[in-house]
Amino acid sequence: MQASAYLKLSIATAVVTIALKTAAWWWTGSVSLAADALESLVNLAGAMFALAMVTLAAQPPDAEHPYGHHKAEYFSSGFEGILIIAAGLGIIWGAAERWQHPQPLEGVGLGVALAIVSSALNGAMAWAMLRKAREVHSVALEGDARHLITDVWTSAGVVAGLLGVMATGWQWLDPLLAIVVAANILREGVHLIRRSSQGLMDTALDAEAMARVQAVLEGFRQPETVRFDHIVSRVAGQRRFVDLHMHMPASWSLGQAARQRSAVEQALMQAVPGLRATIQLLPMDVEAHFDDPKDLL
Repeated sequence: MQASAYLKLSIATAVVTIALKTAAWWWTGSVSLAADALESLVNLAGAMFALAMVTLAAQPPDAEHPYGHHKAEYFSSGFEGILIIAAGLGIIWGAAERWQHPQPLEGVGLGVALAIVSSALNGAMAWAMLRKAREVHSVALEGDARHLITDVWTSAGVVAGLLGVMATGWQWLDPLLAIVVAANILREGVHLIRRSSQGLMDTALDAEAMARVQAVLEGFRQPETVRFDHIVSRVAGQRRFVDLHMHMPASWSLGQAARQRSAVEQALMQAVPGLRATIQLLPMDVEAHFDDPKDLL
């Protein structure tokens, strides 16, 4: 199943959970359940925007975007982070108002049951999406999955708080819990925005992927005939890139050098799924930059 299909399921799940949580809030009058429902509304908006960005990122390169549209996914992650922060601030405002004017809760048992059902739906969806995100390296899918995970913890906290209200009769627990929920939402929103900004600045491959790259190059390196230097990498959405120089004897024919380069490129792309390798050929005694620490493998 493609990433876009998971996001469509996420949209459908968000619609169902919004209905469940809104019903729970309407039945009980709980401000913490209202906060939980508001976060699910943000989930819906985030999933819809993520779907649009994943669809755009999948478009092939064109004249205006010769390297593709992969970075569109980072806009999705940043947009969802902004939505989460806005929801968190709105929850704090509503909780402060309820703190000043507490109201008794009604039908808490039904509200708790509806919250548990919606939380189970979100948990199952988040687990499936996070697995797919790691498989295809989708920032948009991961952002939506992590938001759903935050929603699950939010719902768990709300349920615990409402059970506390039922047990103690302390009405102030409801707005206090809503503020705690909002703080967690704000933390997740900041994390998503930071992740998005880092992606837009062309971060390097993660340590595990770079270790695989180095292992492949070490397998081809020969002290007298083949060496590599100036190895740089970057990540753009689901696509990963590595550029490097490969040095070989000047006496090699163009065909022999091209075959060696092709073998290295194929090995790199097999070792790191989604990788695109670009290798510049240079004679063994030619350096692109002198006294550069990157001139070593």
